[in-house]
Amino acid sequence: MSHAGTQGGRPRRAARHARRGFARLGFAGLAACLLAPPAGAATLAVEDEDGVVVMSLQIPAGDAWCLVWNHSVTGGRVADCFVTRAGQMVLDRSYLHDYAAGLGEVPGRGQVRPAAGGGYWIEGIDEPIPGNRLPLRVGRASTDHRLQVDGTDHDLSARAAGRRVTLHLIP
Repeated sequence: MSHAGTQGGRPRRAARHARRGFARLGFAGLAACLLAPPAGAATLAVEDEDGVVVMSLQIPAGDAWCLVWNHSVTGGRVADCFVTRAGQMVLDRSYLHDYAAGLGEVPGRGQVRPAAGGGYWIEGIDEPIPGNRLPLRVGRASTDHRLQVDGTDHDLSARAAGRRVTLHLIP
C-alpha cells in the first residue's frame, strides 16, 4: 500500500492546516501555553500595600512551601509551612528552635514532635488562612525572611525589608 499524498500516514493537507493553526497561535498564545502553571499548581504572589507584586512563585500541585526566618530576639530559625487543600492556603506545621520569646505549643493546635538536629515541629495544625491572604511585615536582613518553594529559597528581606506585604495564594 502506497502512502503517496500522505505524511506519516496523515494526509498532507491536514498537516499543512495543523502547521498554519500553530502559526496563527502567535507569540502571545504560545507564551501563554508555555507559561501556564501545570494543572493543579497555584501561584503565590507577594503583594505590597499598593497591590504591586513584589514576587510571584509557582507552587507545584501537592507540594508544601514554607515561610522561614530568624527569630528577632533569639536569632534561631523559625518556619511556618503551608499546603494547598482544595484551593485553600492551610498552615500545616511550624518549626521552632526552642520555647523562647513566646514560641511554643498552643493546646489543641497540632502535636509537638522533636526535630532532627534540635528544635521541634508542631505538626497537624490544619489552620486555613482566611481569604488565602497572609499579612506579613518583612524583617531586616538579619531576620532573613525567605520563602522555600520546591527546594529553592526566595529572599523576601532582599526585596521588601521593613515593608508590609501580603502572601496571596491564587489557586
